[in-house]
Amino acid sequence: MENAQLIGLSRQIGLQRQMDVVSNNIANINTSGFKSEQLLFEEYLMPVARDRDFPTLDQPLSYTDDWTTMHDMTGGTLVQTGNPLDVALQGNGFLAVETAAGERYTRSGSLGIDASGTLVDLNGNPVLGTGGPIQFAAGETDIMIGEDGSISSSAGQKGRLRLVEFDDMQSTTREGSNLWAGTNPLEATQTLVVQGSIEKSNVNGVGEMTEMIRVQRAYESIASLISKQDDQRRTAIQKLGNLNG
Repeated sequence: MENAQLIGLSRQIGLQRQMDVVSNNIANINTSGFKSEQLLFEEYLMPVARDRDFPTLDQPLSYTDDWTTMHDMTGGTLVQTGNPLDVALQGNGFLAVETAAGERYTRSGSLGIDASGTLVDLNGNPVLGTGGPIQFAAGETDIMIGEDGSISSSAGQKGRLRLVEFDDMQSTTREGSNLWAGTNPLEATQTLVVQGSIEKSNVNGVGEMTEMIRVQRAYESIASLISKQDDQRRTAIQKLGNLNG
């Protein structure tokens, strides 16, 4: 009976982690450039049962293990904003930005120019060009951003956005503020920049709400099962005590 409870508990822990992932997806349904995640599970085989009163063939127990989180990198819908500093990326590339923790990457293309004339993201991080941060002087107009990320204004060429890709997106890690960290970034060759647009989140709201309900019901079902098993165990111990008494 104790083994059954431990197996149920392992599944509950996995479902709780899955609920966290689903909740995070829903919370970012309106976050520009956000990529949803999915939790993958695998079997963890315990070779010896905790309660040793099983026959040898029944000793191995299968537990639930939340193995890894997969990033869904499918593109979100592109929405035109008319803002010349907004950019959407078509392809698997990322914008590179400079943060206090080092170079990081983002799909959020809502950009702006700070008081010092530096091109920055929504968090104030300088957006990197191939030669470093991109600077504008006061009074520059007619900012144009080409499909290859090249930037020009009334003052002429200003540089080109540093666009990167990764061979294995699943090796990257998500950080706060819609940023990603990864090693060995490569120059993006299959990514196009769309000026005056932003990429919406790729979260499917209806699908995620349905998944949340399914996970909640599964969690409650297992909780009920564990409670019943606990009652049965107490009853069995009580009967054993009465017999011994």
